[in-house]
Parts: sequence; structure tokens; C-alpha cells
Amino acid sequence: MLDIKVTRAETLKAKPDPSSLGFGRYFTDHMFIMDYDEGLGWHDARIVPFAPVPLSPAAMVFHYAQEIFEGLKAYRTPDGGVQLFRPDRNVARLNNTAKRLCVPEIDPDDALCAIKAIVKYDEDWVPSGEGTSLYIRPFIIATDPSLGVHPSETYKFIIILSPVGSYYSGGLDPVKIYVEKEYVRAVRGGTGMTKCGGNYAASLIGQKKAESLGCDQVLWLDGVHHKYVDEVGSMNVFFVIDGEVVTPALDDGNILPGVTRMSCIELLRSWGMKVTERKIEAEELFEAHARGVLDEAFGTGTAAVISPIGELCDEERVLKINGGEIGPVSQRLYDELTAIQWGKVSDTRGWTVKV
Repeated sequence: MLDIKVTRAETLKAKPDPSSLGFGRYFTDHMFIMDYDEGLGWHDARIVPFAPVPLSPAAMVFHYAQEIFEGLKAYRTPDGGVQLFRPDRNVARLNNTAKRLCVPEIDPDDALCAIKAIVKYDEDWVPSGEGTSLYIRPFIIATDPSLGVHPSETYKFIIILSPVGSYYSGGLDPVKIYVEKEYVRAVRGGTGMTKCGGNYAASLIGQKKAESLGCDQVLWLDGVHHKYVDEVGSMNVFFVIDGEVVTPALDDGNILPGVTRMSCIELLRSWGMKVTERKIEAEELFEAHARGVLDEAFGTGTAAVISPIGELCDEERVLKINGGEIGPVSQRLYDELTAIQWGKVSDTRGWTVKV
């Protein structure tokens, strides 16, 4: 069991209005920190008041972006309790990302213990309003004060918490996405399958371009051929084509293996639906729409859960999917996932963990 020391904040913050939380704008009273030193390993686990983290201007995270992060949520259940959704999968992905970025891994039991401990300590911050939750952001940063290009020998593992509402202001309103053919977010052999800040920084220019064209999100294509679908924005993406659910395969290592993605695939198959993981050409989507068989499209991720896609466009074409409305598959997935996450139905799959 991880030995965690606690320092309570002297002054506690006023809780924000649960009806206007937005996403990632407010933070709880405390945070978790644990240090790493080469030869000593991870040590000094502690819960401390939420505050700035002192770092040298030469800290390697600032110069060579050696950092990784995760994202999951805590949910208030109808009986007043708090639970997590598949946190073991987030911990496993954190360690997979750590391997790729030459960051020391954390014992999975210790990482889960830390997550549960900080959520439990700031449990009164978990909102209970419809569609609200407590977003959990674990991350690791390289702290060596060095300008040499090599893996750091010291790190900090930090967990911060933020009460949130819907990721998109429109909630489940279908979004309009732009097929990006100029920029790419990842390439085979790169870091696309990891959750690191560099991936997101590289995606901002595409997002900005899409917004300038009146779209909400970017549909990223592969970095080699510029024709195969990778992700939509920072989410995994699914299409329902002639009754079959298809989603990009993870084989090339340039797509993040989403926990929500995995859960959707498992649910769909349990319902008897055919789900195929394969390469999908963007042009195939336009052709399927022309034949009248592009039934639905949606993104999946922790923040938004399910984000229906109502329009798909490129430089020359704009097409509506399912009349610009959320489809039955998207709606059923959203209803089932959120019911499990918020404890509104019995968890028969062992996906939830009580705090």
C-alpha cells in the first residue's frame, strides 16, 4: 500500500456553480505529487494544497517535452457514492506511454491507489448535476535542470482534479468536421499511440484551420498516404456503413487506444452488431454517403463520451450524415455508457471501481 502523507489546505475554495462548470476551468483544493530519482525510484507520495509547482527554467520538460498524461473521471452515483470507470486501463496506458517517452513506469497498484486517494480526499468536489463529473488529470513531467538531449533522471508524478460539465457547449449536438489533407497529427513509428502533450500541440494548427472554415473538428488522415482516417480531433472515430460499424485499426501505432473506444467496441459486439477494425479511406466515406449507406459517424473519448458527427466536408464537398442528427447507435452507446459510469444501471462487466 502506498504511504501517502497529507497536508491540508488552510483555506478551502468556494465550489463553482454546477450549472456553469464548462470543462477544465476550476480545480479542487488539493493535488497529489510523487517524486522520482534515478537509483531511488518513485518516492515521497503526498497530497498537498493545489498550488504552482516550483521548477527550474532549465527543467527538461520545458525544452524537450518529456511529459505524459492521462484523463479519466470520477462520477457521483445515485446513492451519493463516487466511482471510477475502468481506471486500470488508464493506468496501463499511462505506463505504455511512459515506455515510449523514456519515462519511468509507476507500479499500477500505486498509481491506482494515488488516484483513489486524491479523489477520496477531495470527494466533496465531485458534482452531482446531470452530466457532470470530476475530471482526473494524472501526468508526469521531466524535472532535470539540463539542456542536454537525453532522458531526465528526475520526474514528478502529479494528479490534479477539475469538476466539469459537458466538453462541448452543445452537449450531444452533432458536430461538423473537416477532412484535413495538409497537416498530420502522427506517423507510424511516432508517438500517435501515446498520450503526450506534443501530439496535441501538433494538432492545434489543424483545429484552428478547421474552425476558420466553419467546422468544429478535424478529421485527421494518416501521415504517409494522406488518405486513411486516423482520428477526429482528439477522439477516436467510428462510422456506421450499411449497418456495419467500422473504426480505424490500431495496427500502425499512430492512433491512441482509447478506453471509451474499447468500451464501445465491447458493447456493440455484445449487442450482436458487426464491428470491423480496418483502414478506412476518407474517400470511402464520401462514396458511401453518395450510395446512401453512410448511416452514422461519431467520435469517442473520456471528455465527451460520444460526439455525433452531423456534417463531413473537404475543400469541395459538404455532406450531411443522418440528416445532421444523432443516430440510434450513437445514442444507444451514449445512454449505456453514461448509465454505467454514473451508476444508474448495474455494472455487469466489472468496469467501475468504488472510491
